[in-house]
Amino acid sequence: MARREVAAHELLANVALFKQLDAASRARIAAHVSKLRRRRGEHVFHRGDAPTGFFVVVYGEIALTVPGARGPRLTGLVGAGRSFGEPMMFLNKPYIVDARAHTDALLLFVPKDAVFAELERNPAFAHRMIAGLAARIEALVHELDAQARGSARERLIDHLLRAAGVRDGAAVIELPTTKVALASQLGLTAEHLSRLLRDLAERELIRVDGRRIAIADAAALARVRRRGSGNG
Repeated sequence: MARREVAAHELLANVALFKQLDAASRARIAAHVSKLRRRRGEHVFHRGDAPTGFFVVVYGEIALTVPGARGPRLTGLVGAGRSFGEPMMFLNKPYIVDARAHTDALLLFVPKDAVFAELERNPAFAHRMIAGLAARIEALVHELDAQARGSARERLIDHLLRAAGVRDGAAVIELPTTKVALASQLGLTAEHLSRLLRDLAERELIRVDGRRIAIADAAALARVRRRGSGNG
C-alpha cells in the first residue's frame, strides 16, 4: 500500500508555533506552504541570501554555521518541530548563517507574505511568534555570556546542565548532534571535547554512551563548574 502524502496543514498542526492555532488559521497559512526535501550536506540557504520566508523542520536536522578560523563553526542545530530563519525575515536583511542539511530532511517553507497577512489577522499567532523569538534571544544571550566568561570545561558543563533542565539529582540527556558538531558549537576541537567528557566520566559525574549522557548529580556537576578548572 502506498504511503499517504501528509498535507501541509496536518504537518503544521504538529509544530509548536502553529499547534494552538485554530484550523482555519492553519489552513490559510498552509495554502501558501511548500515542502522542501534536502539530502545530507545540501544547502537550504547561503549566508548573504535574501530571506523570503522561514522554515520548519518536519524531520531531520539542519545545521546553522558561520565561517571560523578552523572552518565552518556550528552555531545551532535545528531538529524536528522547530523553525529557523524568522529573525532575518522580520529584519528584511540577508541571512548571517549558512543553513545546510545535517541529515536527510523534510522542511516546510512558509513565505513571508503569508506570515505577515496572518500576523495582521490573528493576534494569537503574533503572540506566539514574539514569544518564540524572545525565547531564542534569551537562549542566545545565555550562551554568549557563558562562552565569554567560562573555560572550555565550564562551557561544556553549562551546555549539559541546560540540556538536562534540572538543578539537582540525576538526569539523562540525548545530544541532538554528533560530538564533532557539539565541539564546533562550543568552540572546541573534537579531541578537546572528548578529553573533557572523559575527565568528567572518570570523576563519575557523568556516564557517556554515544549521544546519550547520564548525569549522576546535576548539583555536583554545577559545583565543579562554579569552582572552575583553569582553561580546561
